[in-house]
Amino acid sequence: MTDGGREVLTWETFGTASRELTQSIVDSGFEPEIVIAIARGGLIPAGAIAYAMGVKAAGTLNVEFYSDIEETLPDPVVLEPLLDTDAIVGKRLLVVDDVADSGRTLALVVELLKKHTDEVKSAVIYTKPQSIIAPDFSWRETDLWINFPWSSLPVITPA
Repeated sequence: MTDGGREVLTWETFGTASRELTQSIVDSGFEPEIVIAIARGGLIPAGAIAYAMGVKAAGTLNVEFYSDIEETLPDPVVLEPLLDTDAIVGKRLLVVDDVADSGRTLALVVELLKKHTDEVKSAVIYTKPQSIIAPDFSWRETDLWINFPWSSLPVITPA
């Protein structure tokens, strides 16, 4: 759904998107052993996909790139806590994020993980046309700014 030049993902539509995205992963024959979320945006999509696929092993990699709406740092930065790379050696990994916008964060994470295992695939809810990486799985493409239900409201402060 679009509103005022923005793509708006509602919680209800996210439920549909995550199930349809998961179905495309399953239909491809790829069976990940571990689902890895790119925090923070990929946490909720990764959890939904892991549950939908019945994958119990999950991890996170914290990467900061956006400093504000449509404002980025010069390069994506991996933040602590770091992923236990010993646990992923030789495993089939599915990396999940909310969007491949520039694609730089997703590309960084995929390349980091490929140093520890041969089979890394990526999945996102949205892909932007300018992304430098084509995710293996994507629910939809858009060139609009996206309002996600988990990040579009203001931060909660004391009442």
